[in-house]
Amino acid sequence: MHRLAGLFTAFTILWGSAYAPAFAQDKSLTVFAAASMKNALDDINAAYTAKTGAKIVASYAASSALAKQIEQGAPADIFVSADTDWMDYAIGKKNINEATRVNLLGNSIVLIAPKDSKIENVEIRPGFDLAKLVGDGKIATADVKSVPVGKYAKASLENLGAWAAVEPKFAMTENVRAALALVARGEAVLGIVYSTDAKVEPGVKIIGTFPANSHPPIIYPVGATTTAKAEATDYLAFLRSSAAKAIFEKYGFRFLVSPTT
Repeated sequence: MHRLAGLFTAFTILWGSAYAPAFAQDKSLTVFAAASMKNALDDINAAYTAKTGAKIVASYAASSALAKQIEQGAPADIFVSADTDWMDYAIGKKNINEATRVNLLGNSIVLIAPKDSKIENVEIRPGFDLAKLVGDGKIATADVKSVPVGKYAKASLENLGAWAAVEPKFAMTENVRAALALVARGEAVLGIVYSTDAKVEPGVKIIGTFPANSHPPIIYPVGATTTAKAEATDYLAFLRSSAAKAIFEKYGFRFLVSPTT
């Protein structure tokens, strides 16, 4: 009888050790987030891992690209979009659990120039001559047809009466961080990015802020996918916490919800 008990114990230990790594892997979550979130969300994910032991794998790209990847079956648990349109799209495709959606953050768009540019502060208002300001150079932003920052930029410039003259001068990139890099390297005279992007890139300076009423409100919604692991609920709660709020605000985002503990 003692021998049987010993064999059972040994089997239990072996079985437990064999399946422990698989269980640990189950505690990981995959987050698809807008490119502009990278610095802040990397810090938040590190804080979440330190608190829970769960590993967060983050993939950053344009919200449009991420929504399409989720639609095509990419294994994501969480989606953070830089606008409501692409979250609405993902919900419409039944890829996001609508009940988990929260409009989490706000941001602003700014006009930037390379750090050593001679262009100084610009008042961005109706009738301002952006085409004259950029001269023969290029203005970098993300694709104005699909990527949120580009859409916000075009809407603002149309509203201010500057779009028609300046449209040919745009160099459009796949996401906002690519546009930021073009300006930082001096390959574009000006750029339109989020204020939060400009603050983390020492190679650029902000020379103007687009009026908030010149474009749709900049809102970052977050939600769990319909295939998300159970742990996604806890992660979403952490994004709404006071700890996450402090990190997001350090990077310049506006926190749009009442923080939880």
